[in-house]
Amino acid sequence: MRDQQKIEKLSDQNCPVPLSEYPNILMAHGGGGRLMHQLIEEIFVASFGAPAIKDRMDGAIFASQGKRMAFTTDSYVVRPLFFPGGDIGSLAVNGTVNDLTMCGARPLYLSAGFILEEGLSMDVLWRIAQSMKLSAEKAEVKIVTGDTKVIGRQNGDEIFINTAGIGVVEHDYDLCPSAIHEGDAILINGDIGRHGIAIMASREGLSFESTIESDCDDLSGLVGELLSNKIEIRCMRDLTRGGLGVVLNEIAESIKYEIALKESAIPVIDEVRGACEILGLDPIFVANEGRFALFVSQKDAGQALDIMRSHPLGKEAMRIGKVKARKHGMVSLETELGTARIVDMPSGEQLPRIC
Repeated sequence: MRDQQKIEKLSDQNCPVPLSEYPNILMAHGGGGRLMHQLIEEIFVASFGAPAIKDRMDGAIFASQGKRMAFTTDSYVVRPLFFPGGDIGSLAVNGTVNDLTMCGARPLYLSAGFILEEGLSMDVLWRIAQSMKLSAEKAEVKIVTGDTKVIGRQNGDEIFINTAGIGVVEHDYDLCPSAIHEGDAILINGDIGRHGIAIMASREGLSFESTIESDCDDLSGLVGELLSNKIEIRCMRDLTRGGLGVVLNEIAESIKYEIALKESAIPVIDEVRGACEILGLDPIFVANEGRFALFVSQKDAGQALDIMRSHPLGKEAMRIGKVKARKHGMVSLETELGTARIVDMPSGEQLPRIC
């Protein structure tokens, strides 16, 4: 009875989101931009604001029986279910493995929850399950538990998947935005924008001279190489919803330093660049599923780049910028024309349903 009274008292408090502007959830609230951040900050962090949540990392780090562990969860609602370079199954496994990896953890175990719409083809479900199996084996993780629910026709989108993961942190680094220093170098492991454009092209039936494939992959091996070589990593983030632009804005806002980028150093393949021009998109905000930003000390930047380029998922790694001292909390970009512009957080989303 006392607990119920507490719940009712809390429920009577005014919702912090400006309801006159957004009385209902919009698709843009899930797009990785400013509206999504407002939703997370003013509803979820305000309600569940444990220290791990306030760090804005891809997962939580906690101590258990003398070990540092990482825990994360994510849900996947991508459409179409199969796309060039991957499918919802490989996306669910790799995405959660990568979230653990960005915490500096070695992924160990996953759970898998399935929400299946009545009428889903058994053959499609089998293909997705087999894709998850192969992706888990490649990442050297085990899917050890799960759940299945079936909903009525037209109440879902064939299949939604939730995966949670747990891993072990085997080093002493504290990988979070607060560890970033003035002068740190920013590296990425390859070209950006392929996942979002692959999804859009497949969904809308767009054809280009060559097929654009998603970069969906497991980053744990590459990051493991960096950690085993004692690279002084400050922070890592995978470039998923909102792409490179949103991720770096999140970090800049957190640390209150300026992040300065060079447009000429950011790799974008011609096919993606051309597709973005046709669709009116900026590649810097297009989602990826096998790319991450790495903040490292200035002294380790060269070695880190060499290690990344020696790995299959980092052959085209580039140093794209640095952390400046001025405490603006913003991202600036030196364009290929030599001018400068601010890379601001988008209000909504460029591409819906990319993961």
